[in-house]
Amino acid sequence: MSQKNPIIAVTGSSGAGTTTTTNAFSHIFRAQGIDAAFVEGDCFHRYSRPEMDLEVRKAKEQGRHISYFGAEANDFGALEQCFSHYAEHGSTKIRKYLHTFDEAVPFNQLPGTFTPWQEIRPETDLLFYEGLHGGVVTDHHNVAQHVDLLIGMVPIINLEWIQKIMRDTSERGHSREAVMASIVRSMDDYINHITPQFSRTHINFQRVPTVDTSNPFSAKDIPSLDESFVVIRFRGIKHVDFPYYLQMLQGSFMSRVNTLVVPGGKMGLAMELILTPLIEELMVKRRQARGQVNWLE
Repeated sequence: MSQKNPIIAVTGSSGAGTTTTTNAFSHIFRAQGIDAAFVEGDCFHRYSRPEMDLEVRKAKEQGRHISYFGAEANDFGALEQCFSHYAEHGSTKIRKYLHTFDEAVPFNQLPGTFTPWQEIRPETDLLFYEGLHGGVVTDHHNVAQHVDLLIGMVPIINLEWIQKIMRDTSERGHSREAVMASIVRSMDDYINHITPQFSRTHINFQRVPTVDTSNPFSAKDIPSLDESFVVIRFRGIKHVDFPYYLQMLQGSFMSRVNTLVVPGGKMGLAMELILTPLIEELMVKRRQARGQVNWLE
């Protein structure tokens, strides 16, 4: 962690809805005039799509599994170096993983490939990461230790699978069978590398549908926010103003002393209400650490 160069990370598995949180953060950044460096977790994959397909086939022939959830397919060392270098110097290198044809065309590349590494623009206010492994810890790497505010996006597993199947088939051109096979192949890595992160997060947003998702592999659509509740769990955050949130978020209630439940349609509002003061606090500490005193505070 670094008060001079704070890092915010949103972590969640593929299809978990991390993009929704990214949009909420973007609104906050614009409202507060914060210049954030955005980092996509996919840029730390080890392999391009053709290379990954080859590694999957090789692993299958050897009776083992490889997935984007695990260490074999991701460079956790590079991710930790990215965070630590930004925390110390306010700069780092990033690249993009080009998922689709539309993303790849401007770079004159094929989908499933990477752009070259390049330095982020100078003098950003903070680094914002969205991806799979913002809070990952292994025997060799500790990414979580560098994050000042760690947010988990954790829909219940059936909803997560529905979102992944719908996204990967409609937006990324994969067959339903291929997506289902990737889910099965990923389970060991999901259990060992994804779920432990959510015990390290400062806040988890877990969407729970109120419609039947018993068989996610036969679902025809994604349950809407209005067909859901969002369970919000706080950890290690002092002075959470629960009475204020209960007043502002109609239909919300507390299920435990550290847990707020809100109607799914209020998810965006809840995020902005909860996250705005936390980001403001990070920016105040940043200015103080840099000797930039604001006499109006």
